[in-house]
Amino acid sequence: MKLASYKDGSRDGQLVVVSRDLRTAHYASGIAHRLQQALDDWDFYAPQLQDLYDALNADRARHSFDFNPAQCMAPLPRAYQWLNGAAYLSHLALLRQVAEGDLPAGLKTDPLLHQGAGDAFIGPCDDIVVASEAMGIDFSAELAAIISDVKQDTSPEDALDAVRLLMLANPVSLRQLEAAEQGKGAGLVQSRPVTAFSPVAITPDELGEAWRGGKIHLALQTSWNGRKVGMCDAGPEMGFHFGQLIAHAAKTRHLRAGTVLGSGTVSNSGAEKHGRMDWPKGYGCIAEKRCMEALQNSKSKTGFMQFGDTVRMEMKGKDGHSLFGAIDQNVAPLYPVQADAEPAQESVA
Repeated sequence: MKLASYKDGSRDGQLVVVSRDLRTAHYASGIAHRLQQALDDWDFYAPQLQDLYDALNADRARHSFDFNPAQCMAPLPRAYQWLNGAAYLSHLALLRQVAEGDLPAGLKTDPLLHQGAGDAFIGPCDDIVVASEAMGIDFSAELAAIISDVKQDTSPEDALDAVRLLMLANPVSLRQLEAAEQGKGAGLVQSRPVTAFSPVAITPDELGEAWRGGKIHLALQTSWNGRKVGMCDAGPEMGFHFGQLIAHAAKTRHLRAGTVLGSGTVSNSGAEKHGRMDWPKGYGCIAEKRCMEALQNSKSKTGFMQFGDTVRMEMKGKDGHSLFGAIDQNVAPLYPVQADAEPAQESVA
């Protein structure tokens, strides 16, 4: 099934069930008012939500209405815990190849996770609001899972069974603030201000055969200012599947229902072509693009996002239909300022 949270002036919104084709929706208030409520007692609420979903798809729901992604908050507008990972080793390898060299051995055997801000996620069409373009505004095309309760020191196999819903995610990075925070040897706070999620969260069964081994075997499409810049395959190069990410987080503590875990930037490795490295699948964040340019030409030319820029992320099934709906955002200034010129970009065919 597919679930969303509609804006109603509250912090948690109203839970709605959305049709498979993303055309219609129905308030779930007769079952559960908020998604966290359903997650807290999933075995009780999920069958009722599934019945409403089936009725909606069969055009039997009496009070359905046209679904509007712009009316959506994040499916889970605030979470008890938001952990973002770096499951795609090609992403880490690319960034470290330019900055530091090879990956530390431990990153190849244990997932990297960091604590994010889960108290106020933003919706798929909400503006990315930043005080200054000089902060280095970057997007990140990612996947995320919402889980049920997980016991401490659970196995990756058992942890995978805890995945209740899957989403697309765009954790915004402020790249020019990263170095100062990393230099202190602590976590990233100021440089990771907000995260947006897809209009709907879907149960894994909606993916069919594309959901296997704890990975989504489909391409994640990313466009920047209307130009396609990424068409990265999310499955083959995910170094740690969602069960492994969850189990790593639960190694020394229990995880509670409503915890959200991110995959990190979906990334594919480059290949040498005519004596030059090339990345035919494009990139999922601007930092990757800048590293690609540095390796190709010894210099990065692509700037970070500017006020007025747009970013769009979407994943389609084998039938060509959107699965999660699209994250479609604008970059806006916190204070009234004049936007600079758009940075040079390169499109992926």
